Amino acid sequence: MAGVTRPVRVLVVDDDALVRAGLTMMLDGAPGIAVVGEAADGDQVQAAADAHAPDVVLMDVRMPRVDGITATRRLRARPRPPEVIMLTTFDTDENILHALRAGASGFLLKDTPPARIAEAVRLAAAGEPILSPRVARRLMDRVAVQAGAYEKARSTLATLSPRERDVVLAIGRGLGNAEIGAELDMTLATVKSHVSHILTKLALDNRTQIALLTHDAGLA
Repeated sequence: MAGVTRPVRVLVVDDDALVRAGLTMMLDGAPGIAVVGEAADGDQVQAAADAHAPDVVLMDVRMPRVDGITATRRLRARPRPPEVIMLTTFDTDENILHALRAGASGFLLKDTPPARIAEAVRLAAAGEPILSPRVARRLMDRVAVQAGAYEKARSTLATLSPRERDVVLAIGRGLGNAEIGAELDMTLATVKSHVSHILTKLALDNRTQIALLTHDAGLA
């Protein structure tokens, strides 16, 4: 039927059966979202992705056999990979940056309100992932720029045109496409085109990695 958009297909990955059940129940009741499968450990993710073709994977960080970071890195190496949102219990988890650099679209705490988790799933599917505010703050507070990362990030950003740089800085400040368009006087289509070109030009997976680049460069 014209005008009908298919729901976002979600795969839930967590070694705790109660957590999986809770997330599945919550997301299946959210408009525009359908949980299509579950996995109990990172070593099951590839097969589950093959079987269910999810758009978004909710991935626990800490699992007994294969952790969420390794599973995410493997997923992101696939052709047409799903977006991955990492889930953790503690905002002090030292794996936050590693997960984002592995290609995760975002990072949420398990105590995030259900409506916000559902919205994060929709945003990730649309290419606009988000971080829990507490996670974002911890990330900026705790992560020191590694030796050489500053100059490398600055050198990478220097390859961009002035307009592309404006878009990158706006992404680094957490703005969505519509907000960037309003601030830079661009159409939404133009913003999306810039973002796509920037990702290709800088060999990055997603907007979160653009934001991390601005952080490394000392611009966020």
